[in-house]
Amino acid sequence: MLVLGSPRTGAALCLLPPQRLGSHISPFQGRWMRVPATYGTTWTEAPAPTGCADVLGAHGPYRGTAGHGSAPGPCEHEGHGTPFHCGRIVLPREQTRLKADVIEADTEEWQKEPGFAGLQRVGGVDLSYVKGDDTSACASLVVLSYPDLKVLYEDCWMVAVTAPYIAGFLAFREVRFLVEAIQRLQQRKPGLRPQVLLVDGNGLLHPRGFGVACHLGVLTDLPCIGVAKNLLEVDGLARDELHKEQILSLKTEGDAFPLTGTSGNVLGMVLRSCRISTKPVYVSVGHRVSLETAVRLVKACCKYRIPEPIRQADIRSRRYIQKHLHSSPEVTPSAPKR
Repeated sequence: MLVLGSPRTGAALCLLPPQRLGSHISPFQGRWMRVPATYGTTWTEAPAPTGCADVLGAHGPYRGTAGHGSAPGPCEHEGHGTPFHCGRIVLPREQTRLKADVIEADTEEWQKEPGFAGLQRVGGVDLSYVKGDDTSACASLVVLSYPDLKVLYEDCWMVAVTAPYIAGFLAFREVRFLVEAIQRLQQRKPGLRPQVLLVDGNGLLHPRGFGVACHLGVLTDLPCIGVAKNLLEVDGLARDELHKEQILSLKTEGDAFPLTGTSGNVLGMVLRSCRISTKPVYVSVGHRVSLETAVRLVKACCKYRIPEPIRQADIRSRRYIQKHLHSSPEVTPSAPKR
């Protein structure tokens, strides 16, 4: 068994072989009840959030009863029709708990070097879905050499995505597979463990400041950077005329401007990542990296618009689906990253 996580807040995920992937126990106060694994659908014992006994099952909301072995029934709370039981209570609370472990600063020596001296391995992760089937996907991890960006390691495999997609909680649907990819690498080729991960999605640029790049970073304790293709409209940010004008002002490769919300917080940067594409990418801090370093590294990893680690993970996941389904089905990327 491999335990990935942070010793500071106890945010950890115990990883067993895929068929026995364990449960993530949330330390809510209150009576004990049966709830599913946060990163899967296996039932386990965990404390219930005070004042709510609703639980998430594999197919929708249920209501649990105090005590071991109690059978769940339909949720009786008014307005609780979402697939995540009282998701308004439990999932935001879990995000808040994990967010406390995010480090928004450079923690590695190579991050402080102008040319990233000492950085040798950059990872990228992706999840691609078979078109028309939002439960069948290919998880992919690649590790590239730095600075020449050659593929050193790749791992792709088909996964069954059983958790529903809910905006703002993408990580609860997908992150278990990305963490498992790091586990598989650690077991097979520990010398190729990436020194930083680039994630197709957002980090602090998120409704609650804890996107999939933050989530993955905290669970693996690796530096993580969120790189999204579209603007997530949070904290007053909008794809309005002003935003379009700002994008037009990005004349050359490396030009960027900050995403400042109505709160006054800088949530990320809009970066023109390469000369041949006028479409920018949206860079945000995931974990153990500053925004300035994140932008510099993303730019250094771009041959095209999308940073090479993420681009290669995407290419290989699509290729894997086509190869292993013995046909050429259309493949779609995962849902817009939230």
